[in-house]
Amino acid sequence: MNKEKMQAIRVRKYGPASVLEATWVARPQPAADEVLVKVITSSATTADAMMRTGKPWFGRLIIGLRKPKSPIPGTGFAGYVVETGSQVRNFRVGDPVFGETTIGFGANAEYLRLKANGVLLPLPETLGFLEAASFCDGHLTAYNYLKRLGGVKPGDQVLINGASGSLGTAAVQIARYLGAEVTAVCSGRNAGLVKSLGANHVVDYTKEDFTKSDRRYDLIFDTLGKRSFADCRRVLKKEGTYYSPVLKFSLLAQMLFTRFFSSKKAVFEATGLLSGGQLRGLLTEVLELQQAGKLRTVIDRQYPLARLSEAHQYIDSGHKKGNIIIINSEDFTSFQSKPILKQQTT
Repeated sequence: MNKEKMQAIRVRKYGPASVLEATWVARPQPAADEVLVKVITSSATTADAMMRTGKPWFGRLIIGLRKPKSPIPGTGFAGYVVETGSQVRNFRVGDPVFGETTIGFGANAEYLRLKANGVLLPLPETLGFLEAASFCDGHLTAYNYLKRLGGVKPGDQVLINGASGSLGTAAVQIARYLGAEVTAVCSGRNAGLVKSLGANHVVDYTKEDFTKSDRRYDLIFDTLGKRSFADCRRVLKKEGTYYSPVLKFSLLAQMLFTRFFSSKKAVFEATGLLSGGQLRGLLTEVLELQQAGKLRTVIDRQYPLARLSEAHQYIDSGHKKGNIIIINSEDFTSFQSKPILKQQTT
């Protein structure tokens, strides 16, 4: 094992999937309040792909104007602690862990340095490395929008647009757990999947436009940002709310307008910008759902770290179902993973 270098994927400039390049970089050293994690698995998400392109443009004010401030992509990860700083008391070498780097990125690498009091939790025996890598992406974000922001309650009419993706598959299950009647919007080929996750109704967007239906909703969660608040306003109830995790200038304008001039609201929030304490609290609640058998992880494909660009190409194709998992370490074969809903190795 090379203790000075590690394998990683770097992004030197914004652009298509081809800008992702496998390379060797200096292995990070943990500070006194940090841990060093050997990353077994990480995630590749639609949000990662958007950040890779640097779009929307004003997002570069946070992630870097001309190129990413953090050149190694990836946020969700699972692995085990290999080194601890002198002040760390809550983790020990050898502890299996999982978590989220938020806007620090860096998970698509062999090793990852992060604060011991960050978004980092012990990995339960019932949660495998495959599931855990994506846990903080789809599950945590969907839970934040539906539970914390949306306050979904029994009897609510909830529509999930993009129901077969990472956020969507989590959102369908969480909304049903909270007692909502769920309408899932996806392609017809994924109807069986979202029904198996608990959707009460399925709309095939290739055949029907949900914004022209007679049904009305308390909450619309557009996981892909494909339909604007203006599109959805007609099918929202009087006090209904449109939520999207995809930041656009038009959405910011709609948020400002609806805050003062409309009973129907448009809402965006960057889940990753919440405090570490808030995120750990939410993650703990989500983990309790998984432990109780109320939340499953849908995994579409797995790719080795060196082929991350292929994973991003697949994400860019728009055909992703559930989550994409990256195998960061050859050590992965030494671990047993909890069975998942769907698994395909590429």
